[in-house]
Amino acid sequence: MPNAIPTEEFMSVLFDLLDETFEQVHGMYLDKGTSLLTTLATISAAEASQPVGGKCATLAAQVAHVCYYLDVLEKHMLQQEVGQVDWNAIWRTVHGVTATEWEASKEQLQATYQRVRAAMDTLTWSEDEMSAALSMVVHTAYHLGEIRQALCVLQK
Repeated sequence: MPNAIPTEEFMSVLFDLLDETFEQVHGMYLDKGTSLLTTLATISAAEASQPVGGKCATLAAQVAHVCYYLDVLEKHMLQQEVGQVDWNAIWRTVHGVTATEWEASKEQLQATYQRVRAAMDTLTWSEDEMSAALSMVVHTAYHLGEIRQALCVLQK
């Protein structure tokens, strides 16, 4: 394939995108102070427990969903058994959280992200693995946008 991008260069950019999405803005696509973990640090358990609208999920559910799909995609990347996947279970079951539960949820998200990111360092990067990693960036960016939009209502 002519003009192919070396895998190492592609992965370097992908890792920067993951870092910006989850932990630290580099100015690639987010504004300063708007990465997922930075954003979540500004949210109280009461805010995380309140749906923005009648049919909207809580922010606690958004965070639980991000953890869940990171787990599923990590297993896929590592060619492990994924098992039965129920994408809607979290939306049906996660609602309000206590302050302790909210802190635990944010810590779980950070630990899950760090574990997945460390696992990526062991991959040889097939097309399926690249697709899963890109999905993590895109899908998390979507939920980060959902969370930040909800904050416009919740943090008036």
